[in-house]
Amino acid sequence: MNRSITNTIRYILDECIPPVIRDSRWFMYPFFYIWYKGKKVDFYMDFKSKVYDMKDEEYATAYRELDCMATDRPTDMNQPSIDFMIKNFSPEAKTLLDVGCGRGFWLNTVSEKTNLEVTGLDMYDEVKLTKGNYVKGNIERLPFPDKSFDIVTCHHTIEHLINPKPAIEELKRVAKNQVMIVTPCQKYYYYTMDMHINFYPIKEYLQQEIKMKKYECKNIWGDWVYIGKVEN
Repeated sequence: MNRSITNTIRYILDECIPPVIRDSRWFMYPFFYIWYKGKKVDFYMDFKSKVYDMKDEEYATAYRELDCMATDRPTDMNQPSIDFMIKNFSPEAKTLLDVGCGRGFWLNTVSEKTNLEVTGLDMYDEVKLTKGNYVKGNIERLPFPDKSFDIVTCHHTIEHLINPKPAIEELKRVAKNQVMIVTPCQKYYYYTMDMHINFYPIKEYLQQEIKMKKYECKNIWGDWVYIGKVEN
């Protein structure tokens, strides 16, 4: 199920269903059951309550072992967002780091459309990329020196983080020119099928979280696309 379809379903649930029904367990259980293929449904329904007591390895395992309808699609990104970011790459850029790269869809797309040297980072043991390098690591402790990459991207990741502020500071630290962050434009509900724990229903929430002086933030097909310029 591609991103445009799930964004449409999310919009109908969040905007058209009364909150007292929308955020009730009995109403959402069938959706969770389908989305998570009948596996560990209670765990994922109560993920927002459990996540803050998880150790780092428990948290990583929850994502590494995840099997749901989202993992069946090649990416959480929508095509207009992809096109917008590539169009706005700095023309002087030579290197790009993608933090939370997943299975490498974005990096493989960048390699096909540009001459950038790409690097991916995530918590998996291995990610196969068409070109470039993969590094296993933690977003809160990126294993790179300051200003290592011209462009640093991070898509559909900060909404999952227990504490996004140190992670965002790390993204900014290793970026030399641009920081690009994509996250859903989404209201808070307890029962969301996406394991999100941070919500950005208005762009000001995201802008305050990232805190860069020069930036552009646009809603593109239900996702915030934030492009910040690093000050030297």
